[in-house]
Amino acid sequence: MHKSLLIAAALSASAASGAYAAACEKTSGPGTAAVLELYTSEGCSSCPPADKWLSGVSHASDAVVPLGFHVDYWDYIGWKDEFGRAAYSARQKEVAAWGKTHVVYTPQVVLNGRDYGEWSVGALKGDLERLKNTPAKAQLRIMLQPAGNALAAQVEASVPNAADRKNAALFLALTQSNLVTPVKAGENRGVTLHHDHVVREWIGPIALDASGKAQLSRNLVLPRGAKLTDVGVSAVVQRTGNGEVLQALALPACKA
Repeated sequence: MHKSLLIAAALSASAASGAYAAACEKTSGPGTAAVLELYTSEGCSSCPPADKWLSGVSHASDAVVPLGFHVDYWDYIGWKDEFGRAAYSARQKEVAAWGKTHVVYTPQVVLNGRDYGEWSVGALKGDLERLKNTPAKAQLRIMLQPAGNALAAQVEASVPNAADRKNAALFLALTQSNLVTPVKAGENRGVTLHHDHVVREWIGPIALDASGKAQLSRNLVLPRGAKLTDVGVSAVVQRTGNGEVLQALALPACKA
């Protein structure tokens, strides 16, 4: 659907529900944003410290896009992670292969396609600054319009230099924060866990066209019980094959 029609439909839906909310948009800057992926599970006893650490990472600036992927391969030990998906476990294995390794574990932090064990020793600030000073090879724009129980999302990506387009693709995430789970079984039995930046929907890879552009229009249905203030959309242009991030961008849902 064309952008204007998508936004018009969202406005109409919002007006009909009596819950009109403003549209908003954001464009990426000149520096390369960091994509910080945490692979975690509520069934993993060593994961809560990493979950807490990710909660402290803010995407208020253009420097970092945090993404919490809950895997499903710990579900068998007694607690099924509500946020876990087989697709996220597959993503973790794919990223590991990009880095020429097949080792996956939880909690695992990946920074711009590479295993990042330094997360626990305070190295992130310096690494984010280094990446921010690296010129971006892609441009991103996200436009959002709340519409009832969904977000009408329009994402545009462009890779101007033909040499940078090889294996480049667009990915899109719907994320949710302020999640609380009282765990009743498994390794974390009796512990109340708190999660932020949790990936609730993951879309891609979306290939670029011959001119190095990609566009996606999607109505993203909000998770059951989700507050609009807790959700957002993140976009990533990344090379499949080596994991290089050309650019990334995060935008919280628009305020009413």
